[in-house]
Amino acid sequence: MAKNFYFTSKFQVILVSFICFCVPGMFNALNSLGGGGQIDTSTGSKANTALYVTFSVFGLLGGGIVNLFGVRFTLSLSALTYALYSGSYIYYNHTGKPGFTIAAGAILGIGAGVLWAGQGMIMTSYPLEKEKGNFIFISWSIFNMGGVLGSIIPVVINSDGNLSDAGYIAFLVIEVLGSLLALALAPPSKVKRSDGSDVVISKQQNILGEFVEILKLFMNPSMISLFFLSFSSNFFYSYQFNLYNAPHYNQRSRGFNNIFYWASQMLGSYIFSLILDSKMSRKKRAYIGTTINAVMFNAVWIGTIFMHKKFAPVRDKTEPEYNFQTSGGKYFAPLLLYIFMGLCDATWQSMAYWLIGTLSNDSIVLSRYVGFYKGVQSAGSAVSWAIDAAKMKPTPQLIFNMVVVNVAIPFMYLVCMKTKETNEAVEGKDVEEY
Repeated sequence: MAKNFYFTSKFQVILVSFICFCVPGMFNALNSLGGGGQIDTSTGSKANTALYVTFSVFGLLGGGIVNLFGVRFTLSLSALTYALYSGSYIYYNHTGKPGFTIAAGAILGIGAGVLWAGQGMIMTSYPLEKEKGNFIFISWSIFNMGGVLGSIIPVVINSDGNLSDAGYIAFLVIEVLGSLLALALAPPSKVKRSDGSDVVISKQQNILGEFVEILKLFMNPSMISLFFLSFSSNFFYSYQFNLYNAPHYNQRSRGFNNIFYWASQMLGSYIFSLILDSKMSRKKRAYIGTTINAVMFNAVWIGTIFMHKKFAPVRDKTEPEYNFQTSGGKYFAPLLLYIFMGLCDATWQSMAYWLIGTLSNDSIVLSRYVGFYKGVQSAGSAVSWAIDAAKMKPTPQLIFNMVVVNVAIPFMYLVCMKTKETNEAVEGKDVEEY
């Protein structure tokens, strides 16, 4: 009985979610401190730029790598790149030299591209069509619980100033544990869905064949329509972490804020799972989900404009940084806005994965689609972090973020318009025609 449960689609999704809890969950907790936990955020921004440049390449290639070499060892090795990145800050704490951390960021981009392609393949191809919203919620919730618990680390063991060696070691140990967990993943060929059927696996390609299939994604109308959604989907992190959270709060309060930021993602993914797995037609669910995202994101950015003005005395050094222990009632409004930023992140990501999941049920195909999504997403992130590293002023960055999100929305509606009710009749085939 236990063996049978191990090979179920739900258990495998839960397992890969705990891997993400330990690995990118800890990375998110560290990154959302602003500057990787450093007072000077410039090294963190440069490391993130290097990270997302290589991520943009290996995100595209990640699906092919997972298809060729399997999820178990590719995800395990990828997880170790996160541990290397966390460990690099210990070196930086003692030397003040940024080179190793920036190089570790570039190496992490390689691992992250492969890890997220494998995770996305499992999350979108293992469930039945009627379960995809729920499986996205399960995965996103467990993953973001890592961000919640990881954010407790700087609150508990750190004083004001740079994050201590003990904090970075805690992140590193948990990420290594995630690497070991990846070795327990089952191959897709042995996984059973909730109705007893096998996971759909089309014919696998050799290395040249996978490369050709990846190139064909750039001529796939579905992928072209999802380009701006992908590009925008992590673009806002540099602003939220480095220009909202980092400059206005002391170190422990940043971690305190992030507990709520990542916790709100669990709520957001749950709310969206109810919409995306409801009894309405698939096309109607797509329209409603996209409209909710458009309204919520714009409301948050408008609120951020007003909050940016409210923070001006902190930036001008005429008022102290916000402190969750001493700032009193004025702390609530900016924290609430930050919570809604996290909630919107979850609804945007849930919508993106669900739309990708409407295109196919085939694990081989979806690994490429998710790889494309993560690759383009990372290109957007590279641009965003490079802008931040170049010290663009906060107001232009805020406006830039609003533009990027709103450019994506019409293309999301185009995908909604062409959403098909089911792919069951075309199992194992790409859905390319609009």
